[in-house]
Amino acid sequence: MSFSLERMREMAEAGAVARVVVAETRGSVPREVGAEMLVTSTTTEGTIGGGALEFEAIARARRTLRSGTDCLDRVPLGPSLGQCCGGSVTVLTEVWDQNRLSEIDGDVVSRALPGKPDIVPLAVERVLARVRNAGVVPAPSMIDGWMVEPVTYPDRQIWIWGAGHVGRAIVGVLAPLPRLRLFWADTAQDRFPTDIPSGVEQLVALNPSDLVTFSGQEAEHLVLTYSHALDLELCHQILSRPFRSLGVIGSETKWARFRKRLAELGHSDAQISRIACPIGDPGLGKHPQAIALGVATVILGQATGEKSMTGTDTGARA
Repeated sequence: MSFSLERMREMAEAGAVARVVVAETRGSVPREVGAEMLVTSTTTEGTIGGGALEFEAIARARRTLRSGTDCLDRVPLGPSLGQCCGGSVTVLTEVWDQNRLSEIDGDVVSRALPGKPDIVPLAVERVLARVRNAGVVPAPSMIDGWMVEPVTYPDRQIWIWGAGHVGRAIVGVLAPLPRLRLFWADTAQDRFPTDIPSGVEQLVALNPSDLVTFSGQEAEHLVLTYSHALDLELCHQILSRPFRSLGVIGSETKWARFRKRLAELGHSDAQISRIACPIGDPGLGKHPQAIALGVATVILGQATGEKSMTGTDTGARA
């Protein structure tokens, strides 16, 4: 995890945001350094581990919002919190508004911890020099009284075509994850739920395949609309331009027909073979949430290069 600058700027349009981040850990703890939670007077996003630790952190964050004063707290995870982890967590709570966020420039956010001098320590200077000169992005950490964190930028485009049960399940699983930018398309507004997760770009078009041209060359597509004809047209349009990966929900019969039709539309065997159909993990079952978990596992497991939307020969059926 790291500093969610883009999302914080969005939230700060409505007012200041308290950011709670795990700055340091010792022993057994529920989350890693850099885990963050964004808190307003009425909402929360993210998690630093749940339970009493998080309950108290939210209350502290809202006090911090009212006072406007950042704070740093070391919290033992023992009997006082009714927990048995045995470790401790140092939690940094800061108030960020549009003015403060506008001062961030670059891929690393470095600042003095509450009560510490604003003079940049030599160790932090060295870290920032490695960023400038060699592009070495540091892990989140406290260094000589300063907090240093890389900025998180959504660098993967996930296009979900279809707002039915499986589409909703996939969006629900993927939306909270960092570094993913979700685009969710369907034919009508009323096909979407009323509670679209934050950060998801909703797209409505009578013919969704017209939107394919707006997807980037590294876009990852999941096609699972209510119509086989629409699925086919989407596959045709996606295959006609650069993309990173493409998965289609379907049966063996559907996929055989798609292969034949896509070949008739002029696509080569090699290009058609880039499509993963069906998607998901059959071992998890065919429930929408089970399919979503299988797809999310593959997406999370993708490090570099192109990989299939499914690691198996069989999976979710339409």
